[in-house]
Amino acid sequence: MFSNGNAIEVHNIGKCYQVYENPVHRLKQFIFPRIDRVLGNDARTYHDDFWALKDVSFELPRGQTMGIVGRNGSGKSTLLQIIAGTLSPTHGNINVRGRVAALLELGAGFNSDFTGRENIFLNASLLGLSREETESRLDDILSFADIGRFIESPVRSYSSGMLVRLAFAVQAQIDPDILIVDEALAVGDAKFQAKCFARLKKLKENGTSILFVSHATEQIVTHCDSAILLDGGEVKGAGKPKVVINQYLDILFGKKKKDDSVRNDIDKQIAEAALGEQERLDRNDNVESGFKKSHALLNESYENRFNYNPAEYRWGDRSATIEDFYIEQNGVPYPSSFEHNKEIKVLIKVKFNSFIVRPIFGFAVKNKEGVTIYNTNSEWQESESVDEVHQGTEVIIAFSFHNILYEGDYFISAGVASSDNNGEVIPHDRRYDSIHISVAPVSKFTGFTDLNAKLEIGYE
Repeated sequence: MFSNGNAIEVHNIGKCYQVYENPVHRLKQFIFPRIDRVLGNDARTYHDDFWALKDVSFELPRGQTMGIVGRNGSGKSTLLQIIAGTLSPTHGNINVRGRVAALLELGAGFNSDFTGRENIFLNASLLGLSREETESRLDDILSFADIGRFIESPVRSYSSGMLVRLAFAVQAQIDPDILIVDEALAVGDAKFQAKCFARLKKLKENGTSILFVSHATEQIVTHCDSAILLDGGEVKGAGKPKVVINQYLDILFGKKKKDDSVRNDIDKQIAEAALGEQERLDRNDNVESGFKKSHALLNESYENRFNYNPAEYRWGDRSATIEDFYIEQNGVPYPSSFEHNKEIKVLIKVKFNSFIVRPIFGFAVKNKEGVTIYNTNSEWQESESVDEVHQGTEVIIAFSFHNILYEGDYFISAGVASSDNNGEVIPHDRRYDSIHISVAPVSKFTGFTDLNAKLEIGYE
């Protein structure tokens, strides 16, 4: 039964496609199963079943924005097409309340031979608007699209950016009950994207429910109330955007597969390169001295430190593990509050549980909403690289930054990874949002960070 509080209800939706090796099999499938059934035999099949969606269920409350994330081929577009009514599910039920506007692909609903102005009326009529209603909103549509004199040109001459401007302007200005956006904004420039998100915010405030698909994880975290993760046609996660995005990154970057022959070959090469590693480390007296000095500060477990965030999200194949951290400001270790405009120093202890070539160390700072303020790693910084590290080695990583953050709560993420011969990143240990820092009140600006702007007043 449909709830008045929901705009969309999806119950056990499945979508199956029949895949044929060649057209002859398609013809056989049309003829021979009929003959088999007449003769009382089991019907033969000449196709494979591909399930694009498998028992997908979720609810979208009215006036909320839901993000949908997943790798290419995970079933996102198929799901949106079923919700929009352009595809029928193989099984399951879907309930949709109100007028649906959808941006599923560039140029959908447009006639390439019509001008932009003519396509506005065509597209609006498909969405249920009369000509009088469209004319009353025409100025707003033209202003939002902002494509100038090209509005009188056939849309076949439009660039992808111009096409999405016009399409979004029509869909968003009709005040739909439900708006579906499938990666369409990715082709727009930064200025147009900002305009689109401002419009989405206004639509949401007016009660529009929004389904938003994007590979830009920051957009999902920033603009969505909830999110679901699709992989292989199944829902693998649902809930708060920040949590779902962490699960998506886990799937996206992957963990080491036991049957990965390429990785096994790399491991053999690494093992052969292990000879002489300890001798090289022993020769580096300065590094060894600094290691011992830092090691004295890193003699407990990560989880026992004062600034540790127990709600961290940790993942990786654990070929290397982040064991402990040290953080200080003004010589004070593990402070409860961090002063603005003062340096913050962090040490991370990493233990290598297998032999790894050219490890990559990184850290990021995010706000409590999950928006990344800063992210870097040893390769981007062009730091002195470690060519190879053998099993059992402990490495101390030090990084520092000037605290120009605005007052509030922030989280530091730390990670260690490496790359295979194909350049694919292999995450070993990533501890997202694992270190909590609370910045003391700041009085001279608002926002995220202090740009140290200078304001001058002069008189003529």
